[in-house]
Amino acid sequence: MENIKDIIRKRRSVRTFDGKPLSDDDKNKLAESFKEMKNPFGIEVEFRILDAKEHKLSSPVIVGTDCYVGAKINTCPHFEIALGYSFEKFCLCATSCGLGTVMLGGTFNRKSFEKAMELAENEVMPVASPVGYPAKKQSVREKLMRKAVKADERLPFEKLFFENSFAKGLISESAGQFADALEMVRLAPSAVNKQPWRAVICDNCVHFFKKKSLNAAGTFDIQKIDIGIALAHFDLTLKESGIEGRFVDCKPDFEVDGSTEYIITYIV
Repeated sequence: MENIKDIIRKRRSVRTFDGKPLSDDDKNKLAESFKEMKNPFGIEVEFRILDAKEHKLSSPVIVGTDCYVGAKINTCPHFEIALGYSFEKFCLCATSCGLGTVMLGGTFNRKSFEKAMELAENEVMPVASPVGYPAKKQSVREKLMRKAVKADERLPFEKLFFENSFAKGLISESAGQFADALEMVRLAPSAVNKQPWRAVICDNCVHFFKKKSLNAAGTFDIQKIDIGIALAHFDLTLKESGIEGRFVDCKPDFEVDGSTEYIITYIV
């Protein structure tokens, strides 16, 4: 059985599928998996499997599948990071089953997706994902998209993570019990590969921040969803290694510049 780090390393954004309809068995597995997509913030996320032909769903960047998964959530404190965490758990589960996904935040006909998800008052559906069997070759468009955002590149460890304040970059060898989990954060996907997460280790705490590089759009902040994705990688890796902690609001008192926003703290 694969461990979470292997699944995270294997997971990639898939936009080109082989055209085969999702089997009933795989659809059932996905539907069952939705029950396990809880997040540590206690905020419910509702997932649905959507048929593109039935609901007139489309995305100009997706080829070869008519199956999508949408997720909706009530707007409340931390709803974006809760959604990102739960949706990434779903993507990792799909990866472990040999299925391809990609989190779409803008390149889809949103109104049709929102109608299919039957949004209630105060609910939002920030992201959706196609689901299917990855094609052996990527489309030309997908190759160009990945090249444009340097999809396979990540910032160095010491540019993302820090020790006691933002004054000192952290090297992996000094990260102690958090080293593997932070490396899995570093590998997380993000909108146009902006990698907005920053983290500062202080003893048994890890303070997470958002480095603003995209503007928030409308009812949600896509980069906070990216932070939620990274938090899923972090938390699931620690859990698998036997380290238990919790997320709390505990803003540190060290200096932070105007482009960096405190998000949440993890305490062992």
